[in-house]
Amino acid sequence: MEDYSETKNKLEERLIYGAYPELLQYENWGQKRNYIMEMLNDYLLKDILEYEGVRKSGKILDLLRLIAFQIGKEVSVQELGKQLQMSKSTVERYLDLLTKVFVLYRLPGYSRNLRKEISKSQRWYFCDVGIRNAVINNFNHLNLRNDVGELWENYLISERIKFQHYSDRLVQNYFWRTYDQQELDWVEEEDGILSAHEFKWQKKRRVKAPAAWVKAYPDTHYEIIHPDNYLNWIGG
Repeated sequence: MEDYSETKNKLEERLIYGAYPELLQYENWGQKRNYIMEMLNDYLLKDILEYEGVRKSGKILDLLRLIAFQIGKEVSVQELGKQLQMSKSTVERYLDLLTKVFVLYRLPGYSRNLRKEISKSQRWYFCDVGIRNAVINNFNHLNLRNDVGELWENYLISERIKFQHYSDRLVQNYFWRTYDQQELDWVEEEDGILSAHEFKWQKKRRVKAPAAWVKAYPDTHYEIIHPDNYLNWIGG
Protein backbone atom coordinates (compact mmCIF):
# COMPACT_ATOMS: atom_id res chain seq x y z
CA MET A 1 0.00 0.00 0.00
CA GLU A 2 1.43 3.38 -0.99
CA ASP A 3 1.83 6.14 1.52
CA TYR A 4 1.08 9.79 0.82
CA SER A 5 4.57 10.76 -0.33
CA GLU A 6 4.93 7.74 -2.62
CA THR A 7 1.67 8.55 -4.36
CA LYS A 8 2.64 12.20 -4.83
CA ASN A 9 6.05 11.20 -6.20
CA LYS A 10 4.35 9.07 -8.84
CA LEU A 11 2.08 11.84 -10.10
CA GLU A 12 4.03 12.50 -13.31
CA GLU A 13 4.20 8.77 -14.03
CA ARG A 14 0.45 8.42 -13.64
CA LEU A 15 -0.31 11.42 -15.82
CA ILE A 16 1.69 9.69 -18.56
CA TYR A 17 0.95 5.99 -18.10
CA GLY A 18 -2.32 6.08 -16.20
CA ALA A 19 -3.37 4.14 -13.14
CA TYR A 20 -3.97 0.52 -14.11
CA PRO A 21 -2.91 -1.55 -11.06
CA GLU A 22 -0.99 -3.96 -13.31
CA LEU A 23 1.54 -1.22 -14.04
CA LEU A 24 2.90 -1.58 -10.50
CA GLN A 25 4.76 -4.75 -11.50
CA TYR A 26 6.92 -2.81 -13.96
CA GLU A 27 9.81 -0.69 -12.71
CA ASN A 28 10.95 0.50 -16.12
CA TRP A 29 8.90 3.25 -17.83
CA GLY A 30 9.55 1.59 -21.18
CA GLN A 31 7.89 -1.58 -19.90
CA LYS A 32 4.94 0.48 -18.71
CA ARG A 33 4.62 2.00 -22.16
CA ASN A 34 4.63 -1.44 -23.78
CA TYR A 35 1.94 -2.65 -21.39
CA ILE A 36 -0.35 0.29 -22.15
CA MET A 37 0.08 -0.14 -25.90
CA GLU A 38 -0.76 -3.84 -25.55
CA MET A 39 -3.80 -2.92 -23.48
CA LEU A 40 -5.03 -0.64 -26.23
CA ASN A 41 -4.39 -2.93 -29.19
CA ASP A 42 -4.85 -6.44 -27.81
CA TYR A 43 -7.54 -5.94 -25.19
CA LEU A 44 -9.57 -2.78 -25.46
CA LEU A 45 -9.79 -2.59 -29.25
CA LYS A 46 -10.43 -6.33 -29.46
CA ASP A 47 -13.33 -5.95 -27.02
CA ILE A 48 -14.74 -3.10 -29.07
CA LEU A 49 -14.44 -4.98 -32.36
CA GLU A 50 -16.13 -8.06 -30.91
CA TYR A 51 -18.92 -6.04 -29.33
CA GLU A 52 -21.97 -6.09 -31.58
CA GLY A 53 -19.85 -7.04 -34.59
CA VAL A 54 -18.01 -3.74 -35.07
CA ARG A 55 -15.43 -4.14 -37.85
CA LYS A 56 -13.99 -0.68 -38.52
CA SER A 57 -11.02 -0.63 -36.15
CA GLY A 58 -9.42 2.23 -38.07
CA LYS A 59 -12.47 4.43 -37.63
CA ILE A 60 -12.60 3.61 -33.92
CA LEU A 61 -8.98 4.71 -33.52
CA ASP A 62 -9.57 7.84 -35.57
CA LEU A 63 -12.54 8.68 -33.36
CA LEU A 64 -10.49 8.16 -30.22
CA ARG A 65 -7.74 10.40 -31.56
CA LEU A 66 -10.21 13.19 -32.23
CA ILE A 67 -11.59 12.85 -28.70
CA ALA A 68 -8.05 12.77 -27.27
CA PHE A 69 -7.35 16.25 -28.65
CA GLN A 70 -10.62 17.69 -27.31
CA ILE A 71 -10.23 16.96 -23.61
CA GLY A 72 -12.01 19.68 -21.63
CA LYS A 73 -13.90 20.97 -24.67
CA GLU A 74 -17.46 20.46 -25.85
CA VAL A 75 -17.62 17.80 -28.52
CA SER A 76 -20.00 17.98 -31.47
CA VAL A 77 -21.05 14.53 -32.65
CA GLN A 78 -22.10 16.02 -35.98
CA GLU A 79 -18.65 17.57 -36.46
CA LEU A 80 -16.97 14.28 -35.55
CA GLY A 81 -19.07 12.59 -38.20
CA LYS A 82 -17.97 15.11 -40.84
CA GLN A 83 -14.30 14.66 -39.99
CA LEU A 84 -14.59 10.86 -40.00
CA GLN A 85 -16.93 10.74 -43.02
CA MET A 86 -19.44 8.81 -40.93
CA SER A 87 -23.07 9.38 -40.11
CA LYS A 88 -24.01 11.03 -36.83
CA SER A 89 -25.83 7.88 -35.74
CA THR A 90 -22.75 5.72 -36.36
CA VAL A 91 -20.55 8.07 -34.33
CA GLU A 92 -23.10 8.00 -31.51
CA ARG A 93 -23.13 4.20 -31.64
CA TYR A 94 -19.33 4.02 -31.46
CA LEU A 95 -19.23 6.47 -28.57
CA ASP A 96 -21.82 4.37 -26.76
CA LEU A 97 -19.69 1.25 -27.29
CA LEU A 98 -16.55 3.02 -26.07
CA THR A 99 -18.45 3.96 -22.93
CA LYS A 100 -19.71 0.44 -22.35
CA VAL A 101 -16.22 -1.06 -22.53
CA PHE A 102 -14.84 1.63 -20.19
CA VAL A 103 -12.63 3.49 -22.63
CA LEU A 104 -14.52 6.81 -22.58
CA TYR A 105 -16.60 8.70 -20.04
CA ARG A 106 -19.27 11.21 -21.07
CA LEU A 107 -19.73 14.39 -19.04
CA PRO A 108 -22.94 16.37 -19.72
CA GLY A 109 -23.49 20.07 -19.19
CA TYR A 110 -25.32 21.24 -16.08
CA SER A 111 -28.25 23.61 -16.13
CA ARG A 112 -31.40 24.45 -14.23
CA ASN A 113 -32.70 26.03 -17.40
CA LEU A 114 -31.25 29.46 -16.79
CA ARG A 115 -31.20 31.45 -20.00
CA LYS A 116 -27.45 31.77 -20.35
CA GLU A 117 -26.47 28.22 -19.39
CA ILE A 118 -25.37 25.62 -21.92
CA SER A 119 -26.92 22.24 -21.13
CA LYS A 120 -27.12 20.19 -24.32
CA SER A 121 -23.38 19.96 -24.94
CA GLN A 122 -21.15 17.17 -23.72
CA ARG A 123 -17.50 16.57 -23.02
CA TRP A 124 -15.65 13.27 -23.28
CA TYR A 125 -12.82 11.94 -21.14
CA PHE A 126 -10.79 8.74 -21.14
CA CYS A 127 -11.42 6.34 -18.28
CA ASP A 128 -7.64 6.03 -18.00
CA VAL A 129 -5.28 8.77 -19.11
CA GLY A 130 -2.63 6.24 -20.12
CA ILE A 131 -4.94 4.96 -22.85
CA ARG A 132 -5.40 8.53 -24.02
CA ASN A 133 -1.65 8.89 -24.40
CA ALA A 134 -1.43 5.53 -26.17
CA VAL A 135 -4.08 6.62 -28.68
CA ILE A 136 -1.97 9.65 -29.68
CA ASN A 137 1.31 7.75 -29.12
CA ASN A 138 2.76 10.40 -26.81
CA PHE A 139 4.50 9.25 -23.65
CA ASN A 140 6.84 12.23 -23.33
CA HIS A 141 7.73 13.65 -19.93
CA LEU A 142 5.60 16.55 -18.77
CA ASN A 143 8.29 19.17 -19.41
CA LEU A 144 8.19 18.26 -23.10
CA ARG A 145 4.41 18.46 -23.49
CA ASN A 146 1.90 21.20 -24.24
CA ASP A 147 -1.13 19.24 -22.99
CA VAL A 148 -0.37 18.96 -19.27
CA GLY A 149 -3.55 20.85 -18.36
CA GLU A 150 -5.65 18.36 -20.33
CA LEU A 151 -3.83 15.41 -18.77
CA TRP A 152 -4.36 16.85 -15.31
CA GLU A 153 -8.07 17.40 -15.92
CA ASN A 154 -8.61 13.93 -17.36
CA TYR A 155 -6.63 12.24 -14.58
CA LEU A 156 -8.54 14.01 -11.82
CA ILE A 157 -11.89 13.14 -13.38
CA SER A 158 -11.07 9.46 -13.86
CA GLU A 159 -9.76 9.14 -10.28
CA ARG A 160 -12.69 11.06 -8.80
CA ILE A 161 -15.14 8.73 -10.54
CA LYS A 162 -13.32 5.74 -9.05
CA PHE A 163 -13.54 7.33 -5.61
CA GLN A 164 -17.27 7.93 -6.00
CA HIS A 165 -17.76 4.31 -7.02
CA TYR A 166 -15.66 2.78 -4.24
CA SER A 167 -17.36 4.92 -1.59
CA ASP A 168 -20.85 4.02 -2.89
CA ARG A 169 -21.81 7.63 -3.48
CA LEU A 170 -24.76 8.37 -5.74
CA VAL A 171 -23.51 11.49 -7.49
CA GLN A 172 -24.38 13.13 -10.78
CA ASN A 173 -21.37 14.75 -12.48
CA TYR A 174 -21.41 17.67 -14.90
CA PHE A 175 -19.41 20.53 -16.36
CA TRP A 176 -20.94 24.01 -16.46
CA ARG A 177 -20.61 26.84 -18.98
CA THR A 178 -22.51 29.91 -20.06
CA TYR A 179 -22.77 31.41 -23.53
CA ASP A 180 -20.49 34.24 -22.41
CA GLN A 181 -17.73 31.72 -21.59
CA GLN A 182 -17.98 31.52 -17.80
CA GLU A 183 -17.34 27.90 -16.89
CA LEU A 184 -16.53 25.27 -14.29
CA ASP A 185 -14.65 22.06 -14.96
CA TRP A 186 -16.61 19.84 -12.58
CA VAL A 187 -19.94 20.07 -10.80
CA GLU A 188 -21.32 17.38 -8.50
CA GLU A 189 -24.92 17.02 -7.41
CA GLU A 190 -25.53 14.71 -4.46
CA ASP A 191 -28.84 14.57 -2.61
CA GLY A 192 -29.79 17.86 -4.26
CA ILE A 193 -26.62 19.60 -3.01
CA LEU A 194 -24.22 21.13 -5.52
CA SER A 195 -20.44 21.50 -5.29
CA ALA A 196 -18.22 23.10 -7.91
CA HIS A 197 -14.56 22.55 -8.75
CA GLU A 198 -11.92 23.87 -11.09
CA PHE A 199 -8.71 22.05 -11.98
CA LYS A 200 -5.44 24.00 -12.03
CA TRP A 201 -2.06 22.41 -12.69
CA GLN A 202 -0.28 25.56 -11.50
CA LYS A 203 -1.31 26.60 -8.01
CA LYS A 204 -2.24 30.27 -7.99
CA ARG A 205 -3.79 32.65 -5.53
CA ARG A 206 -7.34 31.75 -4.72
CA VAL A 207 -9.64 32.37 -7.66
CA LYS A 208 -13.28 33.15 -7.11
CA ALA A 209 -16.07 31.11 -8.62
CA PRO A 210 -17.58 32.57 -11.82
CA ALA A 211 -19.95 35.43 -11.06
CA ALA A 212 -22.84 33.85 -12.98
CA TRP A 213 -22.47 30.63 -10.97
CA VAL A 214 -22.41 32.47 -7.65
CA LYS A 215 -25.49 34.46 -8.61
CA ALA A 216 -27.43 31.39 -9.74
CA TYR A 217 -26.21 28.99 -7.02
CA PRO A 218 -25.04 31.16 -4.11
CA ASP A 219 -24.84 28.46 -1.43
CA THR A 220 -22.66 25.93 -3.22
CA HIS A 221 -19.21 24.80 -2.15
CA TYR A 222 -16.42 25.89 -4.52
CA GLU A 223 -12.85 24.59 -4.59
CA ILE A 224 -9.81 24.66 -6.84
CA ILE A 225 -8.04 21.30 -7.17
CA HIS A 226 -4.27 21.54 -7.68
CA PRO A 227 -1.24 19.30 -7.07
CA ASP A 228 -1.01 20.32 -3.41
CA ASN A 229 -4.53 19.22 -2.45
CA TYR A 230 -5.69 16.70 -5.07
CA LEU A 231 -5.04 13.54 -3.05
CA ASN A 232 -7.75 14.30 -0.51
CA TRP A 233 -10.20 15.01 -3.33
CA ILE A 234 -9.59 11.70 -5.12
CA GLY A 235 -9.70 9.76 -1.88
CA GLY A 236 -5.98 9.45 -1.22
